[in-house]
Amino acid sequence: MTKQAAAMASNHRLFLLVVVFLAAASSSAASSSSSNSTTPTAYEMLERYNLPRGILPEGAQRYELRADGSFEVFFSGRGGCEFKVGGRYVVRYDQRIAGVARAGSISALQGVSVKVLFVWLGVSEVDRAGDQLSFLVGPLAASFPLGNFAESPRCHCGFHCATSRAGVAAS
Repeated sequence: MTKQAAAMASNHRLFLLVVVFLAAASSSAASSSSSNSTTPTAYEMLERYNLPRGILPEGAQRYELRADGSFEVFFSGRGGCEFKVGGRYVVRYDQRIAGVARAGSISALQGVSVKVLFVWLGVSEVDRAGDQLSFLVGPLAASFPLGNFAESPRCHCGFHCATSRAGVAAS
């Protein structure tokens, strides 16, 4: 595999994680901290917005979803949620994330970033087109199959917590 192909594969995994976070924000916003059984969960709300459940990481404590689609999601703990994707990239969800959810998309995303080399880049948008999710990170965009978002990542260990000895160290 060439260096360029390896870099593209790594970028794909990184953007996948970012997409998961963005969807999580929408989903988490939908999963109010209320225990009322009629209140949809964050995951159910993601599906209502035609987005996969797995873009929302575990650990969202409460959310606010407004009639105009704007949302805020709040995570437990200090410093939000952070984990590695593809063994190379660290994705970070601030303790509070926000954006605007529409059918098949999340825009104006705040509070989600990806560390590329030594630089943190914000994920600003997530769009669904058929069975693909596209993520906008700075000047870059990447698309991934919906199937990559079947499960939610866990804070500090990502997608393979049972096989991971250590989570992501604080950055």
